[in-house]
Amino acid sequence: MEDKSGVCHVMEENQVDVQITQAKAQPQQADNHRPNWSNGQCVVAMPSCSMLNPSFDLSLCRAKLENNGFQIPAGDMEAPLKTALDAPSVRRYLVFNSALFHFIMAPVLYVVLWCAVFSTLHLYITVSDYWVLCLSVSLVSIFLTTAIIFILHYSNKEINMNIDVRLIQVNERLVKHKLLVAVADWVQSCTGNMQLYFVFWDMSRCLSALTETLEERSFVEDDTQIKLKKKMSHLVLVTEDAAVDSEVEGSDVGSSEERPLLRHDDTGCRTSSSRPEGAKVTTNYSLIPDAALPAQAKAYQLLMTYSAAYVRLLVSERLSGPSHYQLQPRRNHCSTAHLCLCQYIKKKILR
Repeated sequence: MEDKSGVCHVMEENQVDVQITQAKAQPQQADNHRPNWSNGQCVVAMPSCSMLNPSFDLSLCRAKLENNGFQIPAGDMEAPLKTALDAPSVRRYLVFNSALFHFIMAPVLYVVLWCAVFSTLHLYITVSDYWVLCLSVSLVSIFLTTAIIFILHYSNKEINMNIDVRLIQVNERLVKHKLLVAVADWVQSCTGNMQLYFVFWDMSRCLSALTETLEERSFVEDDTQIKLKKKMSHLVLVTEDAAVDSEVEGSDVGSSEERPLLRHDDTGCRTSSSRPEGAKVTTNYSLIPDAALPAQAKAYQLLMTYSAAYVRLLVSERLSGPSHYQLQPRRNHCSTAHLCLCQYIKKKILR
């Protein structure tokens, strides 16, 4: 569940069990009409209506999902997706961080760097042969452009705070229907392809495997928590919450129903209880699982946190590692890639 600011709420161990039970107990009638999907298979890929103003036809998405046997209420798909992706700032980010924009930016960046380097060297270096200067400037410009594009390409393989993290609350709802969602794009034939992907994923096996791994590491709990903080320290959300009196806030701490998924960071900005009515306070929420949580709750939170990032890399075939099917690791729960979600988390976070 989620609070008024759109931030997801964590579930206690029994709540996680309820969700997994619901995921397993799909209606028998729907299963009779649903094909035999396997983890990692793309169910629906909805292209963006426009590259300059990215948006997706969610009603058409829902209709296609229903044709494939997935009966999803509007409150579990359309409403949270609109909240996550329809903000103007998010659409602008999708444009400027798209593969097509980077593709166009590369030659423009090269020309700008070439002019800047040439004008700088021409002022301080006197040469008789201009072709030597031009060749040197070209080589330097190519090197700088390649380095910048490589950095941008590498950063796109990491979890994205502006898109992937916003889709956490969507995947928390869709996982009950054995689906995960992500936004991915690439350039093909000089044309940008930005699509909203719905991928089939039964989370029960990944949850069991990751829970088992965390339980095996329970005797080195401090070492595991240090790794989580090191790899996930940058995953902090800054939100504006409505001001709450300290007495009321204190009475809610003991309620397990209101325990936040994104653990509240004590460094968040707070003011005294004498705030004006309607005032808001800035609060920091961390995506690092709390050390006090049971192993299953930690595993569930990690799986949800990295679900959109994993699906984005999966559908765009950018998961690092061996690509040959025969080299797939044991206990792989994905039929279309060499790493499943829990193995991706083990490799990325727990190693």
